[in-house]
Amino acid sequence: MSLSAVIVDDEQLARDELAFLLKNVGDVDVVAQGKNGVEGVNLIREHNPDLVFLDVQMPGLDGFGVIKKLLDKKLPLPKIVFATAFDQYAVKAFEVNAVDYLLKPFDRQRVAQSIQKARAKMEAKDGSSDKLETLVRMLESQKPTSKILLKAAGRLFLVSQKDICFASIEDGIISVITSGVNGMEGQSNCRTLEELLDSLDPNLFWRAHRSYLVNINRIKEVVPWFKSSYQLRMDDKKQTEVPVSRAQTKRLRELFGL
Repeated sequence: MSLSAVIVDDEQLARDELAFLLKNVGDVDVVAQGKNGVEGVNLIREHNPDLVFLDVQMPGLDGFGVIKKLLDKKLPLPKIVFATAFDQYAVKAFEVNAVDYLLKPFDRQRVAQSIQKARAKMEAKDGSSDKLETLVRMLESQKPTSKILLKAAGRLFLVSQKDICFASIEDGIISVITSGVNGMEGQSNCRTLEELLDSLDPNLFWRAHRSYLVNINRIKEVVPWFKSSYQLRMDDKKQTEVPVSRAQTKRLRELFGL
């Protein structure tokens, strides 16, 4: 029986290498490849594959985030094989929950073994979605508040989420502004604001406008604007005013009891 597979990895070389190895293993049909987590969720929903090879470390929505999205949307989970560069904690988590994983760089024999394991689970009708859900929730509860990577002045900075004031998108480029008089402006390597929002704490960040994400704790002032609309004066050194879209005005009133 031929298995349908989707590969999700932000590195083109890794996708090519895995596709090549799967072709040689035989009886695996790679139906689609995604280069980020958001694409991965859409491809899994569209193709409903038997098997997904999912990179753990991706910018924006990572591998665990993809599983969480699928669980939240109540989509049927395919058999998942996580791909990761060596990370002791992640590997331990996989082993505890009996979830399969591949270490990079990929090994032909190990890839073949993963296919055999997936086939055995399918034949045994092993519902591993519970294990995956346990794994994702476990990692989520133990994960420290993650930092965001920003590019500025030719350098790469790791910025704590609580220090982010707001993010905006223009011509496909996402700018992230941090708070206070020593605040900085950098660019995120996420491709969309949705992707950036997926990697941020949903209790802290809000999509106030289609072009803006704001840290609720960094709103300095709510400014009444034309025709019952509002702007947000932020806690950055320029005290930037961010528009609130009409669709989000109700959410603003709920947040601050306006």
